Amino acid sequence: MGKFQNTALPDWDWWGKLWPTPGETLRELGVASGTTLVEVGCGNGYFALPAARITEPAPVYALELDTDALDELTHLAEQQRIDNVEPIRGDARELARHLPEPVDYVLIANTFHGVGDMTGFVQQAFDSLRPGGRLVVVNWHDLSRETTTIEGSPRGPPTDLRMTPEETENVVLAAAGFTLARQVELPPYHYALVFER
Repeated sequence: MGKFQNTALPDWDWWGKLWPTPGETLRELGVASGTTLVEVGCGNGYFALPAARITEPAPVYALELDTDALDELTHLAEQQRIDNVEPIRGDARELARHLPEPVDYVLIANTFHGVGDMTGFVQQAFDSLRPGGRLVVVNWHDLSRETTTIEGSPRGPPTDLRMTPEETENVVLAAAGFTLARQVELPPYHYALVFER
């Protein structure tokens, strides 16, 4: 499987315009000290690295297909002296096989809209979680791409790939034995749905 459809890796400045404090966003989503987490499509670590600071000493598994992005994540972790990030080059369709243990959180941020087999991915997430574990899906609101601007330029996936919270919820609940725990608004353009196994 190649990169998720219509998903590119923004730079850190771009991310910072959306989430200037990624650690606070993660805490708002329930990530806490001692919890294990895997980020699917972690890129160069904008969420994985602050997650590791929060969960320490518990590991954060950073799953990504792009070797260059994983190399950058590894370099940044070394620079920041973060020892509990474990980069994994792997395919999300085989998520459970790539993890050495069931985890407390599966996080997928900004890429769920581009997953070709959402049902298969959701089942993999379910199989990767401990009982009571959480799947967190961070998604762009179903707004026209022309209206979701950063520094005056339209950003995010094409309008036709965007999903309402209800559409995301329906896909996840139909695919595996999750229940919806809560919805969190992440201004200016995102929401997160937190599902419990």
